[in-house]
Amino acid sequence: MLLGLDPLLTPDLLHALASMGHGDEIALVDANFPAAAFARRLIRLDGVDGNALLSAVLSVLPLDNFVERPVSTMQVVGEPDAIPPTVADYLEILGAAGSTTPIDPLDRFDFYDRAQNAYAIVITGERRPYGNILLRKGVVFD
Repeated sequence: MLLGLDPLLTPDLLHALASMGHGDEIALVDANFPAAAFARRLIRLDGVDGNALLSAVLSVLPLDNFVERPVSTMQVVGEPDAIPPTVADYLEILGAAGSTTPIDPLDRFDFYDRAQNAYAIVITGERRPYGNILLRKGVVFD
């Protein structure tokens, strides 16, 4: 056990987050996402909901402030302007973590392409649809 870390930050997840470089992305995805088919590195957190994981990850991961939109989510198929409850929750969590950058909503297949190129994919037990989010790592300054 370590002090000050959320217990959802498992050794595998912490290793991936620490190994990522500036501009690398990590995908936190729901239980329906085809993660095993896409992941270069797959981290399984099957019993964890998306809100809890996003909060835990944001407690240690800086978001990239050199790009306009370091956070992306998947659009609702057929309703690109809709904001599903999962994304509404993610917006609140991002705001609580101090992020004021807008989210980049991606078409389903564009999200799949980006996730496939992500440094890692973390699959959760999130059962609500559209519980998928991409985070681009920023720089830690002294």
